[in-house]
Formats: sequence, C-alpha cells, structure tokens
Amino acid sequence: MVPDLRARFNAGFTTGRHQLFLDTVRRRCGVPIEFPLSETPCFLPASLLASLEQAARAMIESLLGSADYLRRADAMVPERFRMPRGEQWPTFIQVDFGLVQTSRGIEGRLVELQAFPSLYGFQLVLAETAREVWELDEAATMFPGALDRARYLETVGSAICGDHDPTEVVLMEIDPDRQKTRPDFAVTRQLWGVRAIDVRAVSRDGRQLFYDRDGHRTRIRRVYNRVIPDELDQKAIALPFDYGEDLDVEWAGAPDWFFRLSKFSIPFLTHPWVPQTMFLNEAEGRFDPGDDRWLLKPLFSYAGGGIIFGPTSADLDAIPVAARHLYVVQERVPFTPVIATPDGDTQAEVRLMFVRSAGRDYQFVLPLIRMGRGRMMGVDHNKGLRFVGASAALIVQDMA
Repeated sequence: MVPDLRARFNAGFTTGRHQLFLDTVRRRCGVPIEFPLSETPCFLPASLLASLEQAARAMIESLLGSADYLRRADAMVPERFRMPRGEQWPTFIQVDFGLVQTSRGIEGRLVELQAFPSLYGFQLVLAETAREVWELDEAATMFPGALDRARYLETVGSAICGDHDPTEVVLMEIDPDRQKTRPDFAVTRQLWGVRAIDVRAVSRDGRQLFYDRDGHRTRIRRVYNRVIPDELDQKAIALPFDYGEDLDVEWAGAPDWFFRLSKFSIPFLTHPWVPQTMFLNEAEGRFDPGDDRWLLKPLFSYAGGGIIFGPTSADLDAIPVAARHLYVVQERVPFTPVIATPDGDTQAEVRLMFVRSAGRDYQFVLPLIRMGRGRMMGVDHNKGLRFVGASAALIVQDMA
C-alpha cells in the first residue's frame, strides 16, 4: 500500500501533529466530533481503487439492470415506506469493501451496499485537512479520476439540491443535533446551504411541506433524506406526513430504496468478490451453527446493529420462522491488516461513494475509509486502540 509514502509518514508521525489535525477538523466542522478519527490517512494506489470501482459498478448494474431482482426487491419495501413520488433510481449508492491480501495482490471483499447518503460533506473536510496538516498535497490526491474540488461540489450539490434553491431543500433527520453524523450536517450547510431539520418539525398544508427558516414559513421542495427507517421504527416516531401520500416534494435518498438496495441484495450477486450469503429461511443444512466462520445479519438494521458472530442453534431458534426471510447468513471474510502503522498493521474498509448523474449512470466521487483491528470496524470493537476509526483515503498514482 504505497510503501515509500507509508514509511515516510510513519517516520514523521507525532501525537502533536495528530492533535493539530483533530483540532483543525473540529474547527472546520464547527461542532463536536463524537467518533474516533484515525491517526493516519490511508494511501491507496490508483490501480486498486480502479479495481474496486469496477467491481462496484458491476454489482450495481447487475441489480439495477435486472427486472426480476427489482420486482423481488420492491416486494420487500414495507407498506408505510412505499412512495408514489419517490426516486426512479436511487440518487446515492455506497459500496463497502474490506481489503484482503490474496495471491493476486490486494483485493476487495464486499461488506455491504446501500442506497443511502453517506458523509459527502464531512469526508471532504477530513481528506482536505489530512493533506494539509500532514503536508501531502504533492504526494496524493483525494478525488478519483478527473474530478477536482469544484466539480465535486457541483456534482454532489446537484444531487442534493436538484434544480432548487438551497433554502427550499432540507436535510431531514431525527434529532439532527444529537446524531453522531452531526459534523456532516454542519459541513453540508457550509458547502451547499442546506440545513438539517428534525423530521417532526415539518408542517403540512395539503400536498405541500414547510419548515421554519429564521422565523419564516418556507416551502420544502426537495428532501435530502437522512432518516433511517430502522431508527424511525425503533423510536416509534409519529410523522407529520405519510411517505405513501402524493406529496408535492422531490426526494434525494428516498427511504423506499433503503430496502431495495441493501443486505437483501447480496444473495443475488455472483461476483467473485462477494462472500457466500444466503437468506436464513433458505440456509438450513448449508452451514454449521456455532461456526465462527459465519455471521447472522438482520437485513435492514444500520451501522452493524444486530450482527451475531458464529450464530448458534439457540440464536437461530430465537428467530420466528415467519421472520427468517429478514435475515442473512454470510460467510465471514477476515480482512487482512494491510495498513502499516507505528502501532502495528491495521485493517481497512473502503467505501466507494457514488451519486447518480443521469438514468442509471453513477459517478464515483469520493472514497471513505474506516480502520480497525477488532472483529468489526465499529467503535465498540476498537476501544482503546490507536490508528483506528474514520480516515481519509488519499489516492496515489501507480509508478510506471
């Protein structure tokens, strides 16, 4: 993973400069950051990123290009989230790969894909700050392909706002000031002028939705949706509108696609980088309960919620037969520690962040990295460790 640059970074690492990095990110976001930021950016060869992109595009097209898959995926959308005026195709797609060392070199293994927005604002700030504080401007870029900062802002801004004035676009969330993703909301407002509002603060007049903006009742013409259906259900939140109503509002990141492109999609993929995955109701006799090489995952939980390692017969028996189609059993693929750090080698998960440009054409706009040494990449599995957490992905051109 770009050994010369990695060795140079490790040799020059100091906790003081890392603290400067943390302080600068916080200052630029303007709000507290309640999740760990890794002590190092990750240096990705452009050729590796290209292979990840190629695999991600093949997976996306195999799903969105299949009428049979879309019919089956549509049947998974709960009635309350069926939208008469949603998106024909999802505006945002994320594809997550864990990095593994193979005889062919470093490759990706699919972790998850989802049609839901990611940290399009915060990740930009994170990467820009890493390049500046660690003086890496000449060594690496942060944008894939021919993209630059101006084109990035235009592309993502268009996906968020459409053709509307940002004052009539809202980032809709549940308790946005209490979410860990609050730094991204703050940067989204700085970069694109779109404010985060609580979904319960919306008012309705006929087919139109409104919000209070500096004391003025303001029409909502487009919603940049960050409300996760799983959280909405867990908190039993009563909405001031119904998703199934014919509202005169555009959606970017509509909640029905949260179900259509998700862990539900993985058993339908045949790419060699996809670990064996099967619906629980179809898995009897195909794996050994209690074997740590398998994971049990609920389809529509978020951020790794509800995952069981080596599910036992008791774990499986606790799931009602009628609900087993809502779980998958997946082969566990341990990531290879491929990032050399002063505290030892660390695993990395790479997210490829796409936005739709036209039809089913998607543009890869930014990579995102999570680093870890635990069984999973989440904070709870990496407590007390250094060189773990959110990281900037910096792209280095391969030497000829």
